[in-house]
Amino acid sequence: MKFNYIEDVSKFEGQKITIRGWLYNQSSKGKIHFLWVRDGTGIIQGVMVKGEVDDLVFGLYDQLTQESSIEVTGTVRKDQRAPGGYELTLSDMKIIQIAQDYPITPKPHGSTFLFDHRHLYLRSKRPHAILKVRNEIIWAIRSYFYQNHFVLIDSPILTGAVGETASTLFETQYLDEGKAYLAQTGQLYLEAAIASFGKVYCFGPTFRAEKSKTRRHLTEFWMIEAEEAFYNNEDNMDLQEDFLIYIVNWVLEKCQNEFKELERDISALEKIKKPFPRISYDEAVERLQKAGSEIQWGSDLGGTDETILTKMFEKPVFVYNYPKACKAFYMKPHPDRKELVLCADLLAPEGYGEIIGGSERNDDYDSLVLRIKEENLPLDAYKWYLELRKYGSVPHSGFGLGVERTVTWICGLSHIREAIPFPRTIYRLYP
Repeated sequence: MKFNYIEDVSKFEGQKITIRGWLYNQSSKGKIHFLWVRDGTGIIQGVMVKGEVDDLVFGLYDQLTQESSIEVTGTVRKDQRAPGGYELTLSDMKIIQIAQDYPITPKPHGSTFLFDHRHLYLRSKRPHAILKVRNEIIWAIRSYFYQNHFVLIDSPILTGAVGETASTLFETQYLDEGKAYLAQTGQLYLEAAIASFGKVYCFGPTFRAEKSKTRRHLTEFWMIEAEEAFYNNEDNMDLQEDFLIYIVNWVLEKCQNEFKELERDISALEKIKKPFPRISYDEAVERLQKAGSEIQWGSDLGGTDETILTKMFEKPVFVYNYPKACKAFYMKPHPDRKELVLCADLLAPEGYGEIIGGSERNDDYDSLVLRIKEENLPLDAYKWYLELRKYGSVPHSGFGLGVERTVTWICGLSHIREAIPFPRTIYRLYP
């Protein structure tokens, strides 16, 4: 390799190395130029002294602008005052490209401006830190499933079946076959795979045409979904609890620098230990009404309700056994209360609300047919799904975790749009 990365400079103390990257900042004291260079792995200060470099190289400083791409060569020197504890005494510099009038300057910018320039704003410290945490969360997720013998099943993005509710579908024409939809979930396909592998998961983009302007909603987001044969709703909650604790412990170990950049109070994350509180939907409604909410029994919990409820707990809280009227058709009916289904939502603390939704699935053919009809869904589109209840049907459960909602909570963000590289909301399709 003809160049080095900033994250590795500690290995080269006293040695000459070459860094390629972008000019983050610069200042000059006449005969000494200071260049702050970033390369995606870190930021390092380069010091260029007149007389110690060629005069032509020293003069290149005057051409430099914010975000110009450059190559610098110098000797690694330990300096506790420097970011990362090291700096470069420069001996050479080459300009790769001069950036002209970079729009994101050190002065404050509004959120609309920054998201209009999201393709450039990703270079700034805050989004860089958030997306580094996102990356670690995704690695933690994959690691957990691998260690626990789940098999990755890639589910289709184009589907002919409604996964959640018909009112939030993105519809398209599929060649000569008729209507197709962008997937709301990979769950139905995972249910087919459990008969082959037992425990499976998928990870991919999910699409919901919800005309929602809340800080918790995107029209395109990424979701991790898992499905487990022979698990009931209690087993499913146990799994989610272990899963989330694993993720939090992973990022606490690996993302300390990013949390400092984001000024995230990690003491709240350090409280994420077993057991998580579990309350029934009935109890949740009672608690909310006492707290002043206007929620009535039978309604799903809204964002405000979730905020109120989660501030009653220091840990994530499960709310289980909702009315079937506000939940999806595939959830298993409660054996003793026909108006309920065996499900649970996991709400993140600090007011962040739902990050996981899960349930025991309806494994009975006749009951499932009835629910599909009740929801006025096209029975033919679910022929293959219903066949799973004919050939070796078993009790099974599953859940879906929204990656962006999880990133938003773990990073302590105020809006979900920061948790994805290029957010898609009802008003944003650019860039």
